[in-house]
Amino acid sequence: MIMVATALLIIDMQVGNFQCSDPIYEGERLLAKTENLIAKARGAGIPIFYVQNKGGEGDPDEFGTPGWEIHPTLAPKEGDVVVEKETPDAFHKTTLYQKLKSKGIEKLIIAGLQTEYCVDTTCRRAYSFGYDTVLVKDAHSTWNSSNLTAEQIIGHHNRVLGGWFVTLKNQDEIGF
Repeated sequence: MIMVATALLIIDMQVGNFQCSDPIYEGERLLAKTENLIAKARGAGIPIFYVQNKGGEGDPDEFGTPGWEIHPTLAPKEGDVVVEKETPDAFHKTTLYQKLKSKGIEKLIIAGLQTEYCVDTTCRRAYSFGYDTVLVKDAHSTWNSSNLTAEQIIGHHNRVLGGWFVTLKNQDEIGF
């Protein structure tokens, strides 16, 4: 069996998204599932890439504030890669593509925030770059919108992305 170089990509799991006055939907569950993914990746020697959004003034992840930091339960360790971004696309105007390429990565396992923005856009862009992409369907989240619940948004994006751009797997189905 040929092993494909795989990386775990954690998007925008920053303190402010869990501690703001309106925290992310099912944040504690999301943290636990992501922590489990990281432990499995570390145990298998799989590289972990963190994407950290540089939020604007007043945002929960405002750059340079405590809310901007990656959540301590998921904190990067020596050897992990952290890439900062300013748009929903983790590849746009960042070093992510170059860093993945330098490690020969061909497959991405993606989890994080925010379902309809950064997760969606990054999954589509990864597909366009030719990555074999797995979206951990129970390890990404968002907030309620004015017309859809967070649960509806997550379900919709799993269906749309899984129909073309990614393979969908639950966290407990991910093996490295």
